[in-house]
Amino acid sequence: MTTTFPSISISTDRLVMRPFEMADIPAYIEMMNDETVVAWTDGPHPYTQVDAERWIRRIAPGERTSGHGIALAVTEFLTQRLVGSVQLLNTDWRTLATEVRYITAPWARGEGYATESVLAVAEWLFRDQGFERLELRTPADNTAAQQVAQKLGCISEGVLRNARIARTRTENGTDGGWTDIRTDLIVWGLLPEDLEGVAEQLADAGGYGTYNDWK
Repeated sequence: MTTTFPSISISTDRLVMRPFEMADIPAYIEMMNDETVVAWTDGPHPYTQVDAERWIRRIAPGERTSGHGIALAVTEFLTQRLVGSVQLLNTDWRTLATEVRYITAPWARGEGYATESVLAVAEWLFRDQGFERLELRTPADNTAAQQVAQKLGCISEGVLRNARIARTRTENGTDGGWTDIRTDLIVWGLLPEDLEGVAEQLADAGGYGTYNDWK
């Protein structure tokens, strides 16, 4: 039985999802130090050159080769600019289920890129890899992440209370202060049949292309 994902590139009309490259480092550092990303992710802060190199050289490739999941850089098709990232993790090869997390650079928000990239990965996961379930876990106060789940047709399945540590600015936040806080997680499930018609609806509503190809 296959227990690792292939090295893959997935494209839509607007985006390319591909393995991270060393050339992504400056844009990746900038994205990971954005306040919204700092608040809702558990990456190091401040995020440094060393952190980025460790991610691209060792951690991201190791996600795939270990069978844990796969980490993909999301880039604009025309400009090659880094839009964000999509990561599959906590993969269960027996049940053919995995979890997805996604990050969007601040300059790219509001364009539907997160929904488009996760949709393309979900279509590849279900159609090509034969998976049966994709799970999303969104912090209770992260409404933008919840909107992505809803647009994809995910079903809200419950709440994991106090299940994630997020960050918030301290009183001296202007000096870069952050403190950890606990937050609930909303669990969303996506099955292959939930995607029926979603790509067409999103394309009609947002004016962007649906999934095209993978290689």
